[in-house]
Amino acid sequence: MAPRQFDRDRVRALRRARNLTQSDLGEAVGVGDTTVASWELGSSRPDGEKLPVLAKVFGLALDDLFPREPGDLPDLADLRCDAGYSQYQTRELIGTKSSGPVANAERGKRRLSEKFQEPLAKAYGVTVDELLAAQERSFGNDVPAPANTVAMPRTVAEKITYLLEHSYPGTQQPPTDAEIAEAVNGHAGTPVITEDGVRALRTGDDEELPTVVAEGLAELFGVSPLYFQTDDTVARQVVEGLRLLAAVRTGAVGRVTTRGLGPEGMSDDLLAFLNQVVEEMADREKPGTDGPGH
Repeated sequence: MAPRQFDRDRVRALRRARNLTQSDLGEAVGVGDTTVASWELGSSRPDGEKLPVLAKVFGLALDDLFPREPGDLPDLADLRCDAGYSQYQTRELIGTKSSGPVANAERGKRRLSEKFQEPLAKAYGVTVDELLAAQERSFGNDVPAPANTVAMPRTVAEKITYLLEHSYPGTQQPPTDAEIAEAVNGHAGTPVITEDGVRALRTGDDEELPTVVAEGLAELFGVSPLYFQTDDTVARQVVEGLRLLAAVRTGAVGRVTTRGLGPEGMSDDLLAFLNQVVEEMADREKPGTDGPGH
């Protein structure tokens, strides 16, 4: 297991900067104030699944607040903790009465049954390939990260940043914070956010995303408002869709399929749209044509 770094001094400083008592923080994370005190004293450290909760309370990305050592890759227990689940809770994720299948895989005793792989990958916010690579590390095998691995954006800041970085290929320039605010306000029909407000959301200084702002952002970027909710299903669809469009632009795919994405990995409408894009771009590449229908 490649545990994340835990800086007790930084956690204490962040708590105080946000005017939180140890009791406040404990309540938010689901532990007692004495446990928080022991973290800050250095006599204990949080269980791995508590770190994402702490990061969310402080409005920071997990990798920023609790980074891994450079080059460290996660095993199964790391993936579970990063998703915020205890080992006991995994029984609900895979639909069993016991967490034994996951516990055995994490301990390198017995690999996960194929029927458990997809639901567990979905719950952890990773691909099945990433899950299987992490499983091999749990068995002591040094396995590199799968090719084309993309971290699933989880926080509001990560989701906005992902769209800005992946929705504007080539020479297209993503909108500025001021332009985003203008678009959101135009959608709402009234001022609901300022340029500074957009910047705060984008940088993680503010994690509170009003519904009207989420809807305006969704319209601007052409995604579902559900993308900005905590459920990873729609976020995964958006990420996979943008990855596939990037592959289309570089000629890396000829036709899009849903293989490996799972039953909810891509909607029929999105699949049909992507395949239409593939066909149109293929038409443009035919000798002597200027585009579809010419």
